[in-house]
Amino acid sequence: VMKSRKVQLFLILAVLSFLLIHFHFLPCSNNAPMEEKPSPVHILILSSWRSGSSFTGQIFSQHPSVFYLMEPAWHVWVTMYQNSAKVLHMAVRDLVRSVFLCDMSVFDAYMSSQKKKSDLFQWETSRALCSPPACDSFSRSDIITAGNCRTICGKYPFSKVEEACKTYSHVAIKEVRFFDLKVLYPLLTDPSLNLKIIHLVRDPRAVFRSRENTMADLKRDSNIVVGSQRTKGEVGPYNTMQVICKSHVEIYKAGRQAIPSFLKDRYLLVRYEDIVRDPLARAAQMYRFAELHFTPELQKWVHNITHGKGQGAQAFEIGSRDALRVSQAWRKTLPFQKIEKVQNVCKDAMDLLGYRLLQSEEEQKNMSLDLLFAQNSF
Repeated sequence: VMKSRKVQLFLILAVLSFLLIHFHFLPCSNNAPMEEKPSPVHILILSSWRSGSSFTGQIFSQHPSVFYLMEPAWHVWVTMYQNSAKVLHMAVRDLVRSVFLCDMSVFDAYMSSQKKKSDLFQWETSRALCSPPACDSFSRSDIITAGNCRTICGKYPFSKVEEACKTYSHVAIKEVRFFDLKVLYPLLTDPSLNLKIIHLVRDPRAVFRSRENTMADLKRDSNIVVGSQRTKGEVGPYNTMQVICKSHVEIYKAGRQAIPSFLKDRYLLVRYEDIVRDPLARAAQMYRFAELHFTPELQKWVHNITHGKGQGAQAFEIGSRDALRVSQAWRKTLPFQKIEKVQNVCKDAMDLLGYRLLQSEEEQKNMSLDLLFAQNSF
């Protein structure tokens, strides 16, 4: 009898062990492939005002795999405008990190509790916020203009921003409020992020001329960059340009010339002039860097939007234009006296980034586009 009970006990233990293995270990094994979903790629387009960054941002925004936000740090600067850019770096970095992780609760500190999706700065420039699940009026594969989105998709709740973000393989942010790459080192070493940085620069003379046309719109930002006292008078615009140019030099040196191991293959310098000279090649380069496929639909869109007849009259609107001609308009409209002053405060940046200095009005009028570049490409 004792032997029979031992056999029964053994059989019971064997059955229990089998069930434990079957219902505990096997499901974990079956779920493992689902847990191996590739981690999102995070792209930061790092630039300064009036440098072609809104257009470059649209190259990413219109991609069906990308969740894009334009300058989310605007909310930090508007709320904390009495501080300097350096003081605000930490708050901006924290906000950017949260957005990359699709944690939109970070905006609670900068918006009312009754916030809507349309309270987000320039939300309509994001194709992801104009298509499902953020808006049901368009398809995720559509090319969507900001104007069409603004009139149709504004009524959705703010919660849709986070919901949409979590459905994309790539999260891209365009930001003009970082002046030091080292501030971003904690994000580049953060294991929860897969961050790639596209550093977009533009000829300082073109930036200066464009800023002249939008001076009132940029007044608050300029005050934060250099202090309200240094933006006044005739020298104010040059003081601002000096800080912006210096920041590009420092970012370039940190990204290209003294590369820490964690920056390897994660920093790309792009000149706006090179984009408008050969839009398809440069868009393809940026997509490869970001691990994105350049679809035929996007190739057609990039070509059409850079080969239109528009003259870029609307400063903050992205529409079809003759991009190459618009990018060089400063050469005919900026007096040589101002060119000399910009070249003086931005000489280091121009030398480093491959922009040739002009020596006279005659040279300004006659120099070909290719000769404006001391270094043709990077």
